[in-house]
Amino acid sequence: MEVLKVSANSQPKSVAGALAAALRDRNCAEIQAVGAGAVNQAVKAIAITRGFVAPNGIDLVAVPAFSEVNIDGEERTAIKFLIQPR
Repeated sequence: MEVLKVSANSQPKSVAGALAAALRDRNCAEIQAVGAGAVNQAVKAIAITRGFVAPNGIDLVAVPAFSEVNIDGEERTAIKFLIQPR
């Protein structure tokens, strides 16, 4: 499964393009975001991606969950979104 890491500075349209490509290749993907700004950009990207793939008859489902990630030797809690077609 492809893991896309999103930051508060990520462009949602760029993330959406990468997410759409990952879904076409593998039929599922994961987005990880640490912090409120990053989660905001990730949710925007998921919404944009739904618009990208809807003309192909694909309806996306995003399942949020917590995840522990290691950043600079420090454990942080991230929000991950498991993305797959319905």
